[in-house]
Amino acid sequence: MSARRLAAKACLLAGLVLAVAGCGDPAPQVAQFVPPAPSTTDLSGSLRARYNLLPTLALGEAVAREYRVERDEGTALLVVALRRVGADGEETSVDAEVSAEAVDLGGRRQQVALRKVATGDYVDHVGTVRVGRHDTIRVQVGVVADGRRQQFDFQRNF
Repeated sequence: MSARRLAAKACLLAGLVLAVAGCGDPAPQVAQFVPPAPSTTDLSGSLRARYNLLPTLALGEAVAREYRVERDEGTALLVVALRRVGADGEETSVDAEVSAEAVDLGGRRQQVALRKVATGDYVDHVGTVRVGRHDTIRVQVGVVADGRRQQFDFQRNF
C-alpha cells in the first residue's frame, strides 16, 4: 500500500474516532429562559425610562410577591420605571402617569392596567400582559411627566 493511501486511511480513521468519541457526550439540555437585560430610553429633559417585559414564571417568588403578581405560564410582567437623572448621574424617582398597550403580531391589542408599586425609594409602574408561546409583543408606552406627553415603544419575543 502506498504511503499516500495509508495516510488517507489514517486520516479517515482518525476522523471516525473523533466522531464516535463525540457520541459519548451527555444529551443536549433543554434551553433555559434567559431574561433580557432591562432596557432604557432617555426621554426629553432629564427623564429616563427603564423598562422590561418578561414571563412571570421567570420571576422569583420574592419578586412576584413584591410586585403582587401571580406567576403563570401565559403572562408576562411589564415594568416601567421613570427616573430623573441628576447632573451627578444619580437617579431619583419621578411622579408621572404611565399607560401602555401591547400588540401581538396578529394585531390583537391589550390595554395594560398599570399600577404603582413602591420598591425602596423608587416607584415602578407594573402590569401583566397575556402572552403565548412564540409570541412577539410590541409594547407602546405613554408617559405624562412635567406637563409633557412622551412615548416610546419596544418589542419582546417569547
